[in-house]
Amino acid sequence: MSDIARPRRSALYMPASNAKAVDKARTLDADVIILDLEDAVAPEMKAEARDAAVAAVKAGGFGPREVVIRTNGLDTPWGEADLKAAADAGPDAVLVPKVNDAADVHAYQAALHAAPAATRLWTMIETGKAAFHLWEIAAAARTTRLSGWVMGVNDLAKEMRARQTPGREAFLPILSLSVAAARAHGLTILDGVHNDIDDLAALEAVCGQAVDFGFDGKTLIHPKHLEICNRAFSPTPDEIAWSRAVIAAFAAPENAGKGALRVEGKMAERLHLVQAERLVAVAAAIAARSAA
Repeated sequence: MSDIARPRRSALYMPASNAKAVDKARTLDADVIILDLEDAVAPEMKAEARDAAVAAVKAGGFGPREVVIRTNGLDTPWGEADLKAAADAGPDAVLVPKVNDAADVHAYQAALHAAPAATRLWTMIETGKAAFHLWEIAAAARTTRLSGWVMGVNDLAKEMRARQTPGREAFLPILSLSVAAARAHGLTILDGVHNDIDDLAALEAVCGQAVDFGFDGKTLIHPKHLEICNRAFSPTPDEIAWSRAVIAAFAAPENAGKGALRVEGKMAERLHLVQAERLVAVAAAIAARSAA
């Protein structure tokens, strides 16, 4: 499966120190499992969580789910050991916190030098400094294993002293610019977590907002959120039908070489064809995952 068509609708954080939670993660309908060594783990449990995450990755059993280890930062007492252990474990990706600029990306690239080539680097976008270096952070993907971003709205709120309102008004500029920078450099980008575990209506609304913004999916803190998140970030039947019609129209011999067509009463350009092909590929990957 090409990386651009891989579903990443839901990325569920699991504390790596909780063996029962990690075992349960192997059965949940999440596209991505993030084994967390950072926020979800108390300082006295850091070493134990690190060993558990490595063991979980090496044991496998996660099926089609991507497995990501979120480490502590290099500026903490645990970061260097976390990154060395993650490199040895070889998960699908390593997620690192509080990246401020391209220099930080290159520091993490160096720390993961021993990781398998297939192990990607994902970074959290969660600081005020990062908000003013989005372009250069994303551009580091050209020379590093960087392939994804995860928004950390809780940390942004803390730094900004901003209120987290239902519409997330304080963060809209950063969210939209982050998507634009990520797309310009071919990165996956996931929205931040929804804090209120039981307010599913609010979760549905914020997922809809994230879809409108162009996010690939959302990070989650509770399995209860998976169904809403997966549904929100899946192509709808109408979107799939329209995309297939666009693909068929451009494939018709009489339309060879045309840059724009009328498809079911709507204008479709070559850029819509590219979007349609990706959407159909994502829908096929989701269907295949459901059938597995």
